[in-house]
Amino acid sequence: MSVNGHSSKPVQGVDISIVKLVPRNERKVEKKYRQRIEASLRAVGLIEPLIVYPLDDGYEILDGSLRYRILLDLGVESVPCLIHSTRDGFTGNRMVNQLSASQEMRMLRKSLEELDEKTIASALGMQSIGHRLNKGLLDKLHPDVVKAFNGIKINLQTAKELINVKPDRQLEILQLMESCNDFSTTFARGLVLKTPVAKRAKASSAKTPWTQADEKKSQLLKKLQEAEQQQDFYTGLYRQYTTNLLKLVIYVRSLLNHAEVKSYLQTHHADLTRIFEEILASTEG
Repeated sequence: MSVNGHSSKPVQGVDISIVKLVPRNERKVEKKYRQRIEASLRAVGLIEPLIVYPLDDGYEILDGSLRYRILLDLGVESVPCLIHSTRDGFTGNRMVNQLSASQEMRMLRKSLEELDEKTIASALGMQSIGHRLNKGLLDKLHPDVVKAFNGIKINLQTAKELINVKPDRQLEILQLMESCNDFSTTFARGLVLKTPVAKRAKASSAKTPWTQADEKKSQLLKKLQEAEQQQDFYTGLYRQYTTNLLKLVIYVRSLLNHAEVKSYLQTHHADLTRIFEEILASTEG
């Protein structure tokens, strides 16, 4: 089993009395961050167990000191923990583990089994959690797609892409994703864009995947046209330059081939004569 990205011996999950837990180190955080963690713990409980190591008569907290302090203040008596097999080699994840939109939606839906929306919103410091629940989304999905979403096979963004097509097409796309073992949103969106008109869902807004794709094509075509215009401009400019250069060479050669003119230029305009000779030398190789 891997804990915070560390491969180690299997860890043991157990509920431990909070009085037996001792923080390894204290972590200073902003007040608003602590309040956010506390609100989450009040609303849905402890999602991620503490990581501990057996030490004397208790357990040293390797990861989760902040959660421990909050749970202690809340009067919690026992805490779910994972007992780690090593102590010195463990490095806790210092980055905040942000929940994805899909995980948050599932977490909130799960918490609604025991708490009402108002209580959860109040604990999280929000006026409402309706927008986080994406109400009505699952009603637009094929039952098998809902199962895939609940089973964490597809994420929230992929589910939102699939509602742009009818349920039977959603099932076809899900089956294709399973056969290719590719559950990415990019792959799903590509299949949605290939959906025939008859299998597309009624557009709920002006910005459908197809109109967005058309806009991107239009933007790309515009850029290509601008590039072609620039190419034509510089091509024409180069042609004019070569034409003018050719005329100059012919003119200079006619001047220097005329003995009297060349003599006059050498006498009165030696520098100009030398430039003319260099022009002819460069063009004649």
